[in-house]
Amino acid sequence: MDIMKDSSEFSVDYYFSKKIKDLVQENGETVFLSDSSMLLEQLKLKKYDLIIIGTVHRYFNTFHAMVQKYKASVIVHNINFSKASKGALMKSVFKGDVIYRLKLWWKEGLFYSSKVYRNAQKLWVLDEEISSEKYQFLPLFYNKYFENRSKDSLTVVIPGGVSQKRRDYHHVFKTIEHLKTEEKCEFIFLGKAKDNELKQLERLTKKLPENVSIQYFSDRVSNDDFEKGMQIADVLWCPIQQKTEFFSREEIYGLTKMTGNFGDAVKYGKAAVFPKDYPSKSEFIIPEKENILEQFKTLKNTRFDFQKDYSRKSVLKRLEDALFAVISI
Repeated sequence: MDIMKDSSEFSVDYYFSKKIKDLVQENGETVFLSDSSMLLEQLKLKKYDLIIIGTVHRYFNTFHAMVQKYKASVIVHNINFSKASKGALMKSVFKGDVIYRLKLWWKEGLFYSSKVYRNAQKLWVLDEEISSEKYQFLPLFYNKYFENRSKDSLTVVIPGGVSQKRRDYHHVFKTIEHLKTEEKCEFIFLGKAKDNELKQLERLTKKLPENVSIQYFSDRVSNDDFEKGMQIADVLWCPIQQKTEFFSREEIYGLTKMTGNFGDAVKYGKAAVFPKDYPSKSEFIIPEKENILEQFKTLKNTRFDFQKDYSRKSVLKRLEDALFAVISI
């Protein structure tokens, strides 16, 4: 929504569930409240050149009808899931939250999943490094210019929900607990912490010396708090687990799935320390070293030219070109 505001080539309507609509700040865009029961009827009222489906993880029967009737494209977040056969999906139903997955099967047309991806006009991914001929790149992330104010202390931000499921927070907690430094350091966990991870943070707070502090949130982080935290960051620390899973199918960050931390680094113009096994050609995605504190201090004083590849104007032009390419098919 943010980047398409500047487009003189396209006008965009947005159809959101109530949950999403309540989270989004509208600035004159045309936003419709919708759900799976009314979406197809709503789309009949207007003639669109292209429909973009943001996520196909539910309501497969609705999206299947949509890709059959309209020129529609899909943003793919889990490539291995998008390739899953009907047999593989059937096996997966009984491997996790069975009640929820049976609901997807019986009520939401789970087994139409592969047909949605197969019949879509275009499959898009949001990370150029996992793109291919089949999964083409849709540029959305651009760099907002923020002036970095120099300060004596070091501020390290760990963006994302504080859960061991997709990030290695045990490694983060252990590293901070055993940090040896006389300098002032602050670590901001910029995502909701709960359950065991919240308890670990509470315990860690009591163990730290005066010059090392942590900040964390036990509720959902507001857009304002997230923005403030990212702006004051000297460096991002992104301890993502290389392997994760979606619907009991293995996904690998950097190969079959993107991490939102890449977009965070681009948007806020921050160097980001990733695990050393994370595959990336971007100069601002830095493999973690053993002496991570020295690495953070070095990166605090290192500048990357994000405007070169990620200026708002150039990303919008690439985005428009990608959209025109689909419409002209």
